[in-house]
Amino acid sequence: YERLVKGYTEKQWGRDCKELPAFIIKRLPVRYTYDNNYFNDLYQGIPIGGYNVIIDKLFEGCTIETGVDYLEDREAYNRLGERVVYTGTIDSYYDYCYGKLEYRSLRFETEVLDTENYQGVAVVNYTDRETPFTRIIEHKHFQFGKDNAEKTVITREYPAAWKRGDEPYYPVNNKKNVMLYEQYRRESLKNPKVIFAGRMGTYQYYDMDQVIASVLKLAEAEMGNKE
Repeated sequence: YERLVKGYTEKQWGRDCKELPAFIIKRLPVRYTYDNNYFNDLYQGIPIGGYNVIIDKLFEGCTIETGVDYLEDREAYNRLGERVVYTGTIDSYYDYCYGKLEYRSLRFETEVLDTENYQGVAVVNYTDRETPFTRIIEHKHFQFGKDNAEKTVITREYPAAWKRGDEPYYPVNNKKNVMLYEQYRRESLKNPKVIFAGRMGTYQYYDMDQVIASVLKLAEAEMGNKE
């Protein structure tokens, strides 16, 4: 626990482990082997070509706008379709009427190095409390730059406090925030136009496979409603 969990968790969440719900730790399996994967899943990886390939196919033929704020002109956007899938923060959608939920953010520091291979694997976690970043990602071990024998790109990932205007990455699912979210969840049930989804829309700490599973479930329910 002290070697792998305590320091990493406390710098990731910016608080003592005793203040955090136990399910955060339960995400990681306990193993008595030398398997260094995070999870026990039989298949682990990313889409061939990266996630952009999947996103491009999913939105093929669709009109895409970036650099806009749905909340600033929601009525106009709502008129574009029968349903809206909202993956932003649920408390901002309701203009913080019940209070502000807490989130954690991240800061990324990317560097191009004059070496073929920096760490030998895609991700190395730094589990001690003293190292300010939680992990280093070396991108060529995923997809980008595999054929470049002279350079590699690494990114250090720093946990950060969140404030309005920052990118929220993680909901802080302690007792106070869960109770506050429940008020917003009940409010969202009164809104048949909008589907609240994703980490921020449902205030849940999803891993990628869980996000995809939840979206498929939502899509099935939506198709069932139309039938």
